[in-house]
Amino acid sequence: MSAHFRDARNIDLRGFIEKARLARGGEGPFRIIDLGGTFAYWRQVGVEFLERNDIVVTCVNHVESELASNQSTTERLNAETGNACDLAHYADNSFDMVHSNSVIEHVGRFPEMAAFAREVQRLAPSYYVQTPYAGFPLDPHSPRLPFYHWLPESLRLKAQRRIKVGWSPPVKDVAHAMRHVDGVALLERTRFYYLFPDATHRFERLLLLPKSMIAERL
Repeated sequence: MSAHFRDARNIDLRGFIEKARLARGGEGPFRIIDLGGTFAYWRQVGVEFLERNDIVVTCVNHVESELASNQSTTERLNAETGNACDLAHYADNSFDMVHSNSVIEHVGRFPEMAAFAREVQRLAPSYYVQTPYAGFPLDPHSPRLPFYHWLPESLRLKAQRRIKVGWSPPVKDVAHAMRHVDGVALLERTRFYYLFPDATHRFERLLLLPKSMIAERL
């Protein structure tokens, strides 16, 4: 199921990039900054696509270990360690497009999300932001326990300590378990629309149920 949605989203993303490139004039290198991105993600999108459209991608990740495996065999992909909520070393519109896939739910609480959204809107004239929808009964970060993200924090802590709810085994240590609990804060439509007020918003759906949200600005 994840592979199906990933393939469909890659097709959708390639189409959006082509439209954004045309909106910028369609000539010269098209510069994308991917907040929280990896080379593996863009290899799935397609290095040939990047080459054909003269696209250069800079992946920024707060966790250096996430970039450790970013071994690139193409000059189309670059990486740097940084905080996507504060990229002040880049001037406004330093890029042609900002991309973010399932990242804003990991940056912290609402103040950090707002800072992230401001950077997205500041760094480029176009952006494409996707995030899982809090109203969908299955959180992709905890796929073994439906409705997990709807539970109060105290019950999510108990679940993290007793069963495998996601990709990591249960952990008895409270501090360790709380890092899993605090590491994801899914957004509902109201806050997502507020954070990206100048975007076109739409849902990805599964069996007619909204599964994730996408904000786009050309």
